[in-house]
Amino acid sequence: MWKLLHPPAHKTPIAADRVDDTYKRLRMQVFIGIFVGYAGYYLVRKNFTLAMPYLVELGFDKGDLGIALSANAIAYGLSKFLMGGVSDRSNARVFLPLGLVLSAGATLLLGTSAGISSIAAMFVAQFLIGWFQGMGWPPCGRVMTHWFSQNERGTKMSVWNVAHNVGGGLIGPMAAYGLLWFGTWQAGTFWFPAITAIVVAAISYMLVRDTPQSEGLPPIEKYRGDYPKNYSQQSEQELTTREIFFRHVLNNRILWYIAFANAFVYLVRYGVLDWAPTYLKDIKGYDIKDVGWAYSAYEWAAIPGTVICGWLSDRVFKGRRAVTTMIYMALVAVFVVIYWRNMESVLLDNISLIAIGFLIYGPVMLIGVQALDLAPKKAAGTAAGLTGFFGYFFGTAILANIAMGAVVEHFGWDWGFVMLLAACALAFLFIGCTCKEEKNILGQR
Repeated sequence: MWKLLHPPAHKTPIAADRVDDTYKRLRMQVFIGIFVGYAGYYLVRKNFTLAMPYLVELGFDKGDLGIALSANAIAYGLSKFLMGGVSDRSNARVFLPLGLVLSAGATLLLGTSAGISSIAAMFVAQFLIGWFQGMGWPPCGRVMTHWFSQNERGTKMSVWNVAHNVGGGLIGPMAAYGLLWFGTWQAGTFWFPAITAIVVAAISYMLVRDTPQSEGLPPIEKYRGDYPKNYSQQSEQELTTREIFFRHVLNNRILWYIAFANAFVYLVRYGVLDWAPTYLKDIKGYDIKDVGWAYSAYEWAAIPGTVICGWLSDRVFKGRRAVTTMIYMALVAVFVVIYWRNMESVLLDNISLIAIGFLIYGPVMLIGVQALDLAPKKAAGTAAGLTGFFGYFFGTAILANIAMGAVVEHFGWDWGFVMLLAACALAFLFIGCTCKEEKNILGQR
């Protein structure tokens, strides 16, 4: 298996007059490959939530189903960090589609009678899906750091990051049409998306390439004349697992600041999204259809919000991801307050939800970009994996799901919103701690 995953050797450099055309063609090709491939991961990411109403009809308890569902976030957080270390020493062209095929296989298994036979079986299947899902982001980060230079990475990654909104937006219609075409909810919810994901994995494999040097091209920094302050020839050498984890990631104080910030960003992201239907029904007395379109638009608003955020970080703030994130989080806090205190206008609640969705995904994306900027190229997947682990394990599973639910249950919704605003402030604070180091790396005065 390791021989299959091993990064390809550098090829003999191609003729100088072919470099520009080849680079332009392959940059577009690999970008499409990781965009399509990562969108494919979201076809087999949250299928279980769509199946839960059918499982309740079969007699399963909602609380027990929630336990099975939690396995996905826990495994994903762990995998994104640990498998990130593997991906940094692997061929991204193989690693990315391999994780997608394994996710699809586990989803197919979940859709069988054995897969839904018990809570234990569902928990195991969800854990496997979450673990294989953790193989998606890190190889994309590896591709980004090798094919796109630091001064353009914010914009490029903001566009790529839309892939998860595209994939997530397709799964609902696919489940509906799968049920219509194939006659069973298992086929619509699990099998149809899983088989489609396998096809997507094949397409991704055909398009993605590991590094420019594996295609006979110079490093991206040399091609674009865009050398970060911390760049050297050693940046192109593969690292050992020990070097990745202990020299460049776990001992990197700035990455820890980013990881803590990411936990609080994810608390806001899912604290608002996951609890919106309950809050609007229980406190404001809305029928969910009154704000249903805004609840969906929370995700779709992320697309322009993320792209604009990436563009601002590159063009306006010249690579200063921290400043951009801090501005976005301050604006998120403003709309959280409006969403909380407004008790009269459905329209204002709709606008607030859309604004929060527009704003919160920019920091989600930029924190990943900042992790790539502040770590060596060959440790990019592990660095981003550390921030992802904190986001999904602590920010989502522990804080947004468990802690916020307990706070609301015992102290009321007002304290739940205080918790969200505290998270905005802490994310702002921890990201602020990275400003000086980021400025040094960018070579700015």
